[in-house]
Amino acid sequence: MIDIHSKPIAQRIAWLFDLAHRHGETFRSPEAWLAREHYLAQHPTAIAVLKCMDGRINIPVATNTPPGILMPFRNLGGMFDLGWPHLGEVLAHHVLRMVGSGRRVLFLITYHWSKADPKRGCAGFQFDKGAAMAHTQEIRQQVEHIFGRNHATVYPLVCGFETDEDALVLHGADGTTLDLATLSADEAEGLKPRLAALLPDMQAQMRADLLPLLQGNLDHIAQVRAQAERQERLLDVEHREWMICLGRGFDFLHTPNQALIIGPYSPDLADPLRKAAAIIQNNMAGGRIPDDGFLLLASVPYDEVGVDRARAELKSRFLSSFAAGVINCEFPALAGKMTKHTAVLDWRSRQLELIDGK
Repeated sequence: MIDIHSKPIAQRIAWLFDLAHRHGETFRSPEAWLAREHYLAQHPTAIAVLKCMDGRINIPVATNTPPGILMPFRNLGGMFDLGWPHLGEVLAHHVLRMVGSGRRVLFLITYHWSKADPKRGCAGFQFDKGAAMAHTQEIRQQVEHIFGRNHATVYPLVCGFETDEDALVLHGADGTTLDLATLSADEAEGLKPRLAALLPDMQAQMRADLLPLLQGNLDHIAQVRAQAERQERLLDVEHREWMICLGRGFDFLHTPNQALIIGPYSPDLADPLRKAAAIIQNNMAGGRIPDDGFLLLASVPYDEVGVDRARAELKSRFLSSFAAGVINCEFPALAGKMTKHTAVLDWRSRQLELIDGK
């Protein structure tokens, strides 16, 4: 793959929309549709991931999971409060829709850190791994408060994500952990009993559906270590994001470390926008990306044409205007380098549709 981070901003933006187009075409293909249907028939558990906006946190890539299987929810630092009105409604709607189709729901509640350099950890928690871990436990308790503590249908699982090797760490309810960085790819066969011992209260089918992600993560860790031996990994573990994505529907970004993705969930959207703009500015100042510009992309998905799409257009325009206003007010020099695009996403086909100027 070319090093897109070093290209002029116009070329980076063209690359991005070509990526979105190719992702949509692949997602809509008969082969991809059949592959997803086959995967979900074997692994029916619906898996949602609560994670940080950090562009290095790419769970589908880190677990070798096919596109369209994991449902992402992103915010600064992986900070969520299920009392937030919009977030609570979105999560409840997702769970009820999945349960209504006969599926259980697994929430992966993630935090992240770097074992080599704390300053490559989570800026949202001021690089405090302990604080990030504590917050994920609070989210787990909120999920249990809403959906029940017996975990028969909805299971909240706290997971660490170590960004140097993209390694998952699973937390059991009794405080024990399973750190995949301590295992080799050859030990994949032993994951099933390890998982049963770690999560005895997890329904058996759900454990079976979690298992492919862990096996994929072991394979991915081996690939990352091979990259490190060839000295190809350093630029991937540092912040090199060159765009801010606000809204939902960015699963076409299966290339890590490109975007800071902010979900529209917090009542205070200005806070993650400030943090994201500061990261972009620091990336430019540090020479990790060119200082010729960055992209602000707002996107809102819709399920149906008509009213649902029209509402998505208004929402995307609001998010785009709001974000641009925050950046213009608080980062005027950076705002002068901003390219702004507004879009909606057809969720069924994963087709990204620009609505600039409409």
